[in-house]
Amino acid sequence: MPDLIQERAGVPVLVCDPAGPPVATTEQALDLIGAAFAGAEVVAVPASRFDPSFFSLGTRFAGEIMQKFVNYRLRLVVVGDITAHLEASTALRALVAESNRHDQVWFVPDLDALDARLSAGA
Repeated sequence: MPDLIQERAGVPVLVCDPAGPPVATTEQALDLIGAAFAGAEVVAVPASRFDPSFFSLGTRFAGEIMQKFVNYRLRLVVVGDITAHLEASTALRALVAESNRHDQVWFVPDLDALDARLSAGA
């Protein structure tokens, strides 16, 4: 499936294809932001598309990507199982917990969890 804008819980979401190109640079993240300008408010990216450096906070890559989405007033949702990354990093666990308390960046296990979060009006 290509990256598609879908209405999920009444919110236009760019749902990114798990088999799509990796997100390993800020330019690749900006490509997703550009695609979202076709009408999406949320960009749901499979965790598997992120370069492993995204989950290693010392690289600052996650912070750069998250800041781009904040600057363009789009919500970023990382979708998928990141358990192995969480087990390896206390800092990442703290980032995920803090992010999920707010409205700009979420980490969810699957699209059903995203739908539930959007339905709750979070």
